[in-house]
Amino acid sequence: MPAVDAPDPVRGTGSRLLPVLPLDDLCLFPGASLALVVDRPAALSAAQLATRVGGQLLALARREAYTGPRDVHAVGTVAAILSMQALSPLEHRVELDGLSRARAETLLGVEVLVAEAVPLDEGDEGEESGPAVEALARYLHAHADLRAFLEGQRRSAGAMSWVNLACQHLPITASARQKLLEASAPERCLKISRGLDALLRKEQTT
Repeated sequence: MPAVDAPDPVRGTGSRLLPVLPLDDLCLFPGASLALVVDRPAALSAAQLATRVGGQLLALARREAYTGPRDVHAVGTVAAILSMQALSPLEHRVELDGLSRARAETLLGVEVLVAEAVPLDEGDEGEESGPAVEALARYLHAHADLRAFLEGQRRSAGAMSWVNLACQHLPITASARQKLLEASAPERCLKISRGLDALLRKEQTT
């Protein structure tokens, strides 16, 4: 399937109905990209539906105690489908671009879900982004491979782009990643600056 033109994100407006793409053991953050192989029939149907109704969907992480399609976290990220390529009749490689956070106020459907997505204000990271970027620089200095990877994934030169990429790709638990996504931009910066330094100290002493 050819690449889908990504419409501009809608920020600060009312709720929207968007197909839901459940994510396993990961989150998508605003300003970050994500490429994944979609092989669950319901998830594939949701991605295909999104390409027919504007090219956007709501990426929601599955809960750890997953028992059914509705066991997803309420806070996720509105994403544009940049490309969708068939690998087999049951597998597609989907590339997403995170646009903005949103909360699923209502879930419709049984297997293929559609969410009433309400935008969440990121807030102004202000002075909190500086210490977060500095902590990230210290961590990446000790992890050259990760630094090269994040540089290839970066979509913006802004400080929050670096912070969000770190939140998405650092070796932390899925629950910790979800908590970072649920936090506003200034809270996320504060959490990641403290967490990165603690993670680096732990790695250096083991």
